[in-house]
Amino acid sequence: MPSNSTIKSIYTDGACTGNPGPGGWAVVAYLADGSVHELGGYESQTTNNRMEMQAAIAALELLATVPTHEPITLFTDSEYLIKGITQWVKGWKKKGWKTAQGKPVLNQDLWQILDERNNQGVQWQYVRGHAGNVGNERCDKIARAFAIGKNPTLQQLTSNSVLVTEVSDCVPHSTITYEKTTTSSHLVSDMTMMESTTPNSVVASEEMPRETRVALLRSLVETLRIADEIAAKGYLITSSELADLMDVHASAVTSRGDEWRWRNWIVSRVRREGNQILWELERADQVNSDDRSGDPATE
Repeated sequence: MPSNSTIKSIYTDGACTGNPGPGGWAVVAYLADGSVHELGGYESQTTNNRMEMQAAIAALELLATVPTHEPITLFTDSEYLIKGITQWVKGWKKKGWKTAQGKPVLNQDLWQILDERNNQGVQWQYVRGHAGNVGNERCDKIARAFAIGKNPTLQQLTSNSVLVTEVSDCVPHSTITYEKTTTSSHLVSDMTMMESTTPNSVVASEEMPRETRVALLRSLVETLRIADEIAAKGYLITSSELADLMDVHASAVTSRGDEWRWRNWIVSRVRREGNQILWELERADQVNSDDRSGDPATE
């Protein structure tokens, strides 16, 4: 990227299929001259939160390579990332990277890097996911494409040309670059691994390497096992925790209403505690069985 480029705003996003499972991250930077610079990457076994953080680290590293004369806004749809870097990290450092409960901070390695890279010239701004924001939507598509082993076409700037970088299937940082004046896109459509049932998604899955498909299946089984345990023990979980479990954005959870079905479970809104909504999972087959046992027509 040209050293005299001026970045006006920058977007980041992360995605993970299975959570934990294969993941991807993305950065989209908008320059003052109207051009765009994009970055992205892949990890074979990770979490959604780590991909959100990795994207932010890449964005901060990019910002360090160009001159900045005014604050730059970094947009993310991760409340975990926003609260962590602007609020929680100060307390964690004072406690020796321990939480208020005395437990080790999750993802400490990435939080330390973020804290080192962060500076006063960066303004962290939350943007709601899947709400039509162009930068956020573009980041989401790039990150999800990487997460399922696809080859997203990225627009990148150098000192004398616009390059398109194609990243090889499931090989982080392996790139083939060639000059191109316009960019085409063969990104996968916006999708959720946990709930996708469209024909296009089936085709995309079949195009993945077998190892990736098996890893996704294992991650899915682990996710379903966790959901079953939450339901069986009657645990209540927050919207953000439920979104991580389902591998969707938190807004996709809260916009569904007070009760709805997800795979084998009925998800019900229980109550609000502070700024968090608590949800309960019940096995749908058990709910149906209970309903039938009280129905005179079935006795």
